[in-house]
Order: sequence, then C-alpha cells, then structure tokens
Amino acid sequence: MRVPSPRPFLKWAGGKTQLLPALVRMVPRKVREGEVPVYVEPFVGGGAVYFHFNSRFRFRECHIFDVNEEIFLAYTVVRDRVDELIEVLQELAGEYLSRDIAGRREYYREVRDAFNNRRIKIARGQFHPSWVERAARLIFLNRTCYNGLFRVNSRGEFNVPYGRYRNPLIVNEPLLRQDSLLLRNTSVHLGDFSRSFPFMSEETFAYFDPPYRPISRTARFTAYSQDGFSDAEQERLARFFAACDAKGALLMLSNSDPRNTDPCDDFFDRLYGDFSITRVPARRAINSDGAGRGSISEVVVTNYPIGRSGTLSLE
Repeated sequence: MRVPSPRPFLKWAGGKTQLLPALVRMVPRKVREGEVPVYVEPFVGGGAVYFHFNSRFRFRECHIFDVNEEIFLAYTVVRDRVDELIEVLQELAGEYLSRDIAGRREYYREVRDAFNNRRIKIARGQFHPSWVERAARLIFLNRTCYNGLFRVNSRGEFNVPYGRYRNPLIVNEPLLRQDSLLLRNTSVHLGDFSRSFPFMSEETFAYFDPPYRPISRTARFTAYSQDGFSDAEQERLARFFAACDAKGALLMLSNSDPRNTDPCDDFFDRLYGDFSITRVPARRAINSDGAGRGSISEVVVTNYPIGRSGTLSLE
C-alpha cells in the first residue's frame, strides 16, 4: 500500500493547501538549501503549511503554537501516543459505522455531548492519559460533522451539527503514523503567538497564518476559539512581526486582501508598509450563499525580497 505524504489529519476551515504552490515559490533560498535549521509557526491550526514545509525542507527543529487547547492536545497525542489514539478511533468508528442513518446521528450527538461535558484542564508539559480519548473524539467529530468544521460557541462548546456522510474516513491510520513520525522534531506549544518570540533568531524561518480579517460582513467565521481576532490584534501582530524581523528571522505572513471588496482599503498595506507585499490568487467564498465564490487575492508579506512585487501568478 502506498504510504501517504504527511498532511493535516484534521479538516480545517481556512486551510492553506491551495496556497501551498505559491508559498513554496516564495520560500527564501537559504531555507530551500537547508541552511535554516529552525521552523516556527505561531498559528498552526490545521497545519497544512507546517506538514508541507517540515517534510520538504531540512529543519533540525520545529516549534508550532496555537491558542486552542484542543489543537495543542491533538498534535501532542498524534506525536506521542499514536498507537493508543488509533485504537480509540477504531472503537469510535466501529460503533458509528455499524448504525443506520438515525443511529449515526444519535451517536454523533452522544460523542459531541461527551466532548463538551468532559472538558479537561490542560497543564502545559503534563501529559494525562485522558488526552488520548479526547483527541480521538475531536478527530471523530471533525470527520463526521457538517463540512468538517471546528467551531465553538461563547462557552467553548463544540456546536457543529451532524454531517451525514455516507462513508467518512474516520481512521486514516497510515496518515496518522506518517504525521506522528514527522512531528518527532517538533515541539508543540499552547499559547498566544507572542510566546514564539524566544525561538526567533537568524536561524529561524517563521510562517504566520493568523485568523483572517473578514473581507465582507458575511464572510466572518467564528472559528476555533472563543476569542476573536480584531483589527487591534492584527495591529499587535504587525508590531510582533517587526520585532521578529529585528531579531534577524526570515518571516512570511498571509492574510485576506481587503481590496477584494474595497479597492481603497489599505489596512495591510499600511501595517506592513516596511516589508514586501505580494498578492496571490485564491479561491474563497466572499458571500455566505456561495455566490461570491471564485478567484480572489490574498496578501502574503515577507521580510525578504521575492523578486518582482505585485501579483504572483500560479501559472
């Protein structure tokens, strides 16, 4: 059987898989040639860029961060307890797939209720056996919920409805094992992006993928944490980006392009005016009804030159 390449084990709203060709082309030469030993990702989320970059480039060590406790827990379990995780996932999948449609819906709700009612306090650096079952439930819900979303309400409860897929792949054992192997050179950190600062140096390449600034009123997605990411937070991140630049790290950041809906909105052009800004094509839904789906642009900021500025074509 063909061994899969490492890639995200979670479906993730706003994932960067489609942007990977453009991002790879914008990686600095020193990284391509294996001269930069440390990779840092302060907003790892689903990890599309992390898995691709860590498997493609020769990093000695990686540091990934997320403010979401469930993400921290899931990456830690996949790295350190993959055998146990697969075993619990197989039990969940067996129970789910043995039922009819009504039974599957009922079981989904049972697992979701258990996930919400048995939340655990996570202590950094103190693994607990209960993490394995919780990570398995997270992956199960992610694979069986509507549209593969991770969304929580103001109380931190997972609230995505049942997805009604005919035959969802709940246990992708080969992929989980490949991801576990890749994660061995990686430290998983729980916390705000600012906690990555000690790992920024002339030996570091960092990619920032913050919660995107909404480009329309209907495009806002209250995604994976109870806390939003306001314009004030975007501004704080821009100051942090500049501080990391001062430490000599090589930096790349992506975000939505406000000019898709308002040609006069220069929010990111002002925030990152001292750096290189390139616009790359992407397929996103601007409107909630899907009518706005199509090719739009996203902003990529780097603190190093990438050739000509302007718009990068993927042709």
